[in-house]
This record gives sequence, C-alpha cells and structure tokens, in this order.
Amino acid sequence: MSVLSPVLATPADASLPYSPAVLASGAVRTLYISGQVGINASGQVPADFEGQVRAAFANLEQVLAAAGMGLGDLAKVTAFLTDPADYAAYGPLRTELLQGHKPASTLVIAAALARPEWRFEIEAVAVAAA
Repeated sequence: MSVLSPVLATPADASLPYSPAVLASGAVRTLYISGQVGINASGQVPADFEGQVRAAFANLEQVLAAAGMGLGDLAKVTAFLTDPADYAAYGPLRTELLQGHKPASTLVIAAALARPEWRFEIEAVAVAAA
C-alpha cells in the first residue's frame, strides 16, 4: 500500500505528467537520493542525451532497490539538463522511465554539471511505509 498520495489543486492538474505535490502519510521511511548521473554499469558516460538519461534512471532504480524501494515510492524528483535543446526529448523519456508514476517534479536547465561530459542529473526523495 502506497503512503504517497498526489495532491491536485485543480481538475486540470490530473492531466499533468507530474504531481503538483505529493503527500506522505502514516509511519514512513524517507530516502534522500543524491544526484545520479548518466554513468552506465560499465563506467562509461554515453555521448547521447537519451543514453545518459537511461543510465541515470538505472542508477536511481539501483539506489531505490538498495533501500527496498522502487520508482513508485518517489515523492519528488529534480532533474538537471545542460542543454535546453534536450528538453523536448526529456519529457517522453521521463514518462517512459517512470512507468506512469507521477512524483512532484522540478526541471532545471543548468549552465553545467560537475563534469563537462555530463548532460543530465537527477536527484530524488522517496517515501515508503515503515
């Protein structure tokens, strides 16, 4: 049973690809996840944006699994892109990779990330029943 409930302020909010807010209720465990970047399992950084997003989400899922959680436990995500031209590609990828889950979300276009080859980073907060 999920301890997370979307908070919709208006009827139009239901059609958004994210939740304007997420309420965590009851006895819960909260996981604060550091930024995950697009380094794949072999330690390589894919050159393309999609490859980096997919790798970062795989890393995010690995961290969630280590805490006994999954994508459905994400309450909040913050994504960072370094190129505004990648914005159009990110929305459909995000929808696919979150598998229908709609956490509260923020998207930031940043001038740069910690390493010049990184084009994408995602940090998150997950909440699950205790």
